[in-house]
Amino acid sequence: MTLNTEPVPLSPLTAQRIQNLHDDKLEINNHKIHIKGNLNIDDHGYIVYEDFKFTHIPGHESGLVHGCRNLGQNLRKFLNEIPVYINKNSALATCWIGFFQDFAPIGLAPEDRPPQHIREIIQKYGIIQSGIGGMNHLCPDMTIGFELGWGGLLEKVRAYRTQNAPADTSFYDGEEELILGIQEWIRRHVEYANTLAENAQDEEERENYREIARINEWLIDNPPLTLREACQFLAHFQCVDRTYFGGGALGQLDELLRPFYEQDVSDGILTDEEAVWYVASLFFNDTHYSQIGGLTPDGSRDMTSRMSFLILEAMHDLCIPANIAIRVHDGINEPLLRRALEYTVQDGFGCCYSMAQGIEEGYAKNGYPLELGRMRAKTGCNWCAVPGREYPLQDVTRCNFARAFNWAMEDLKQQENPTLEALWELFQKHLHIMVDCFKEGYDWHYEVVSRNTPEIVDNLFMHGPIERGLNCAQGGVDIYNLNIDGIGLATVADSFAAIEQRVVKEQRLTWEELFDVLERNYDGAEDVRLMLKNIHRFGTPDSPAERWAVKIRDDYVSYCKGSLTPKHHLMIIPGMFSHGDVYMYGNVTKATPNGRKDGEPISHSSEPDPGFARGVQTFSPSLKANAVAKTQAGYGNSAPLHLDIDTDLLSSSGGVDALVTLIHTHNHMNGTLINLNCLTKQKLLEAHEDPSTHPDLVVRVTGYSAFFASLSKEYRQQVVDRFLANEPA
Repeated sequence: MTLNTEPVPLSPLTAQRIQNLHDDKLEINNHKIHIKGNLNIDDHGYIVYEDFKFTHIPGHESGLVHGCRNLGQNLRKFLNEIPVYINKNSALATCWIGFFQDFAPIGLAPEDRPPQHIREIIQKYGIIQSGIGGMNHLCPDMTIGFELGWGGLLEKVRAYRTQNAPADTSFYDGEEELILGIQEWIRRHVEYANTLAENAQDEEERENYREIARINEWLIDNPPLTLREACQFLAHFQCVDRTYFGGGALGQLDELLRPFYEQDVSDGILTDEEAVWYVASLFFNDTHYSQIGGLTPDGSRDMTSRMSFLILEAMHDLCIPANIAIRVHDGINEPLLRRALEYTVQDGFGCCYSMAQGIEEGYAKNGYPLELGRMRAKTGCNWCAVPGREYPLQDVTRCNFARAFNWAMEDLKQQENPTLEALWELFQKHLHIMVDCFKEGYDWHYEVVSRNTPEIVDNLFMHGPIERGLNCAQGGVDIYNLNIDGIGLATVADSFAAIEQRVVKEQRLTWEELFDVLERNYDGAEDVRLMLKNIHRFGTPDSPAERWAVKIRDDYVSYCKGSLTPKHHLMIIPGMFSHGDVYMYGNVTKATPNGRKDGEPISHSSEPDPGFARGVQTFSPSLKANAVAKTQAGYGNSAPLHLDIDTDLLSSSGGVDALVTLIHTHNHMNGTLINLNCLTKQKLLEAHEDPSTHPDLVVRVTGYSAFFASLSKEYRQQVVDRFLANEPA
């Protein structure tokens, strides 16, 4: 049977509904910025209710919400008190109103905070994200909820509490309280939808409210049977998952929804136009991370379906921040890839591209079957996980190579005859201290997090926690591999290369002079700063800096993989990622010999610094892509490539055909992830100068998309810098 890949024509009613959702999202977002200021994270779908207050029930002598039972009690109370919401243009009910931790104190109890020696290392090396207490960085398996519904999940919790008969029932008690709270919250929406239906003046609006009421009443106890019910169930989950520590994953969305779509079409109760509206309503609800396309676990076929195309259509028609990834492999459905790229060129943003070869084959290098690697869905800014079965805790650490380099330079000052070889050995020493700290911190996390902040929401959608009575962060699931993300690679590689060229080979600067200008933060030494900066930097072909980058990567990866965590023997998988944290970590990093001043941003991920190719040759996206591909950590965790391309120049470079080729090439080179923006220079600079000129401009900041106007000027600057760096010298 031939797969239908055609776009979906929308009736005036559906087109207007989706346009109204777009406009409502802008209004909601502008209100959010007015109340909270700039938001440098995902444009989460919550709605601010300024007058809402919440009084929590303390579960610890410190006043914290603490432990599973107390957490369940508080979340149930919270869900019974928050406002109900239904947008008249949406096919679905509910919203969330913000993070639970903004309304109640929650976190590690004083007695469970890291021991003094870990805190001292964290302070010395400026480790802002240690991984200790990290939450919600895993992927639930939503088929569990689709099979059981909230009523079935409640029965499951009660049945295993009886079967396992634990001496301490607090784990099951908390999960039960949460589900009861969700059911009561859904029931409130049924009542609200019926009230709205009674008061509606328009028949189509009245019928929509009635259908929303019917669907929500069914879903209080029962599993979804139709596509609309499945989308509503996911909306319920999204709201609760986001509320509790910002969980954000749905997994393989096209495969989750495909059976419902196909059954509805077979039953004659669904059109493609309606399906697009349902999915657009789900995206309006929130920006959860999802994947479409990719191979089945056995590798026998591509999973692209009509549902994959409908998800793309909904994303394109709604045109607000959404976080959808396409898994790229040699057998990908090419019309799906091309359609995604065409919409990116048209809209300025769109899907990101998760590379099968680097993600799946890299993951297998850890000793896992390749089939398991294919099951890993892209479910976060830069990371993947096996839905329902893996606790990877990615994107919660940052190992700042540049801080290790700072301390190596400090130690080198004390040596009578400084050498490049001695600097390298000192850098290794400090980098290894940092990695050891992360490993020991993860052991501490494993011991304490479950009695403080269990994964009470995601436990319900994982294979094992309810069956075993164990939080998924501590024995509840079968697969544990914790991530350490390296950052600042180009900063350090360019610094080593600058020293090698200017101090060692050319002897244009002595070690003492170098120490002095760094101590003075290049004050009065702009000529020296530019001399150090203007070398062949990382990213330029066959540069010394590239060799240093590979050497640093190899040492870092080897040391991460060289041992498990010391106490609980948990596997570490290294990655390279820094989000927008290049500014935050730059603020705690002293001047470096690549010409970077104290406090300035460090480099991102495995990427060269913006402007790395100036004066060398005309920039080509492939140059940057090659550098990132060559310095992947190599074990299945991402080091993303960010491409910001001027659409005015794209046609002369081959247009969509060139992007298709670049994406396939990056996959073959074991790249892992591409984030893509296609904009004009004029539009970007206008929006940067005055965000109100383009209030609905959406960009991929890194692995997440956001309204450009939501970002602070500092965060907007990193997108602008990347874009301008693409221009010819």
